[in-house]
Amino acid sequence: MSRHLPRRPAAAVLGVVLAAAAALPAAAHPPASPAEPTAPALPAVTPTAETPTLYDDEAGGNADADDPAIWRNTADPGRSLVIATAKEGGLRVYDLDARPLQSIAAPGPAGPGDAPGRFNNVDLVHGLRLPSGRADLAVTSDRGHDRLRIHRIDRGRPGGPLTDITDPAAPPVFSRDQDEINEQRTAYGLATWTDRGSGRSYALVSRRASTEIALVELRPTAAGTVTYRTVRTLALPSSFRLPDGTTWTPCGEPGDAPQVEGMVVDPANGMLYAGQEDVGIWRVRADLTGTPRLVDKVREYGVPAAYDEKTEECVAGADPGFGGTHLSADVEGLTLLTEPDGDGYILASSQGDDTFALYDREVDERNEYEGGFRVTAASPALDGAEESDGAAVLDAPLGPKYPNGLLVVQDGHDTPGDGDREATGFTFVDLGAVKKRAGL
Repeated sequence: MSRHLPRRPAAAVLGVVLAAAAALPAAAHPPASPAEPTAPALPAVTPTAETPTLYDDEAGGNADADDPAIWRNTADPGRSLVIATAKEGGLRVYDLDARPLQSIAAPGPAGPGDAPGRFNNVDLVHGLRLPSGRADLAVTSDRGHDRLRIHRIDRGRPGGPLTDITDPAAPPVFSRDQDEINEQRTAYGLATWTDRGSGRSYALVSRRASTEIALVELRPTAAGTVTYRTVRTLALPSSFRLPDGTTWTPCGEPGDAPQVEGMVVDPANGMLYAGQEDVGIWRVRADLTGTPRLVDKVREYGVPAAYDEKTEECVAGADPGFGGTHLSADVEGLTLLTEPDGDGYILASSQGDDTFALYDREVDERNEYEGGFRVTAASPALDGAEESDGAAVLDAPLGPKYPNGLLVVQDGHDTPGDGDREATGFTFVDLGAVKKRAGL
């Protein structure tokens, strides 16, 4: 979710839904106020470390934490990395003690009056074949320029682990020209995928203020850079048929459609899971063919709302009781917890009630809900995670500090902060503790 736009209570989503979504049963729970979502009692885990606070103001370099990724150093797991976006603040690279190792600035505006670079989401590609050999890459959506930025990862590089190898001629993902880029209906959420059949690597990129998702193939060049091309796009529904025969459309700024941000691909079966913030979690083939299925809905699904131009907020009406029971809008930060035995979970940030939800990764099990948890403060100086935008998890040994794996989540309200400055950061949690507390 953009922290620079008025928050849209995930309450208004009208129209025509896909047949699969319409067939989902209404949630059996009493109506609740969409403005104050309630959540079941869930186990709590505490963090082991957190990154230095980022401040979204001029003094802080307009840095606003959003989305992390975990890169495992197979040669020395204890020297693995967390790579994270800070929007206009660019990219940050941290070690496993949450200490900064590298800061990469977002590109400046293309010209006077144009939008500056703004790094939104990041994900990893492993072993892409370049002229110099195979390399691991960090792929980032640059919302400001409507482009992808590609950085090569080299843990031993003296100047820092990341090197920008984006082809200078890489095109906008969605926009036709700079005027359209400046409207900022641009590259937003992102997940990577390597097709096991063809060996080709892709990024799935969502479009801000739209339901559109693009499948973008990553293509190395002879010069050692990486460019990309759009293969196809898919538009998720923007309005939905409710069980009572009425229709519902998400409330938002005039002209905005219910957007997608959090996404993850399960490489075992090539399924994309996409979080439509005010609606729920969709499952569709990562090649964007086939019919999307709505795995779960936010509690506010079906709640009517009207946009108030004076307050720039949505005013919600009575809850008709058609929503889900596990997620409070926005649904954000999707990541895949892959266990060594092949089992695992889709993990989603339920931003509206500061919780995290877990779903079975097996399609045959209909991605059944398996439980959830909260990340709460370990001490006054080491807080938990609130209004979490992004998350990344890795179930693999990461040296003596995290022998059972690591969970990293964005903290939308880092405390203690500095007065009224908007403060965010990233929180590190021992995955072994998460699995124990959540009964996984």
